[in-house]
Amino acid sequence: MHSANKRTFFGDYAFEVCENVYEPSEDSFLFAENLHLKPGVRVLDVGTGTGILGILAAKQGGKVLCLDVNPYAIRCAKQNSKHNSVSDIAFLQGDLFASLAQAAKFDLILFNSPYLPSEKGEEDSWLGRAWAGGTTGRDVIDRFISQAPSHLQSSGRILLLQSTLSNVEETLSRFTKLQMKTTIAAERYLPFFEKLVILEAVWA
Repeated sequence: MHSANKRTFFGDYAFEVCENVYEPSEDSFLFAENLHLKPGVRVLDVGTGTGILGILAAKQGGKVLCLDVNPYAIRCAKQNSKHNSVSDIAFLQGDLFASLAQAAKFDLILFNSPYLPSEKGEEDSWLGRAWAGGTTGRDVIDRFISQAPSHLQSSGRILLLQSTLSNVEETLSRFTKLQMKTTIAAERYLPFFEKLVILEAVWA
């Protein structure tokens, strides 16, 4: 980590924004503002980036595992967890759930997904993979929805952030097919008819 890195702040916490790692933005901050959990809860932070959500969850007493496909993100999140004096946090590189043991289950799964419609090739860079969701914006969201429930405890919940540009109705419908009940936990309007939405899914 060199001093040229940018920093971003949330409340009393400072996060280094390392090269090749997604900089926390309106989506990350909306998620951070609406992240509430009980101490002792097992948390999986998928696509951790700078580690902002995982670190905040650990600060609330969660036992956190941060996952990211991007090796730069894992390194950055580790560094930020040290800067913010966080314990009870671990890190794992992997694509969605691929690097987890099949039996691994969590009380809370967080995902600020790559939700923007993109053109072919835009997901080829590490930074691109953090936001590019394919032509419909749903490539990664759909894979996440199909895999996440098998890693969720029976009383657990999933918090998924996406944009109205990537069809929120489709997400609700897919969770319903998996016998999950979904509500909108938070939303924020952006310019140009776009809205960010945090969906909370629990077993019906």
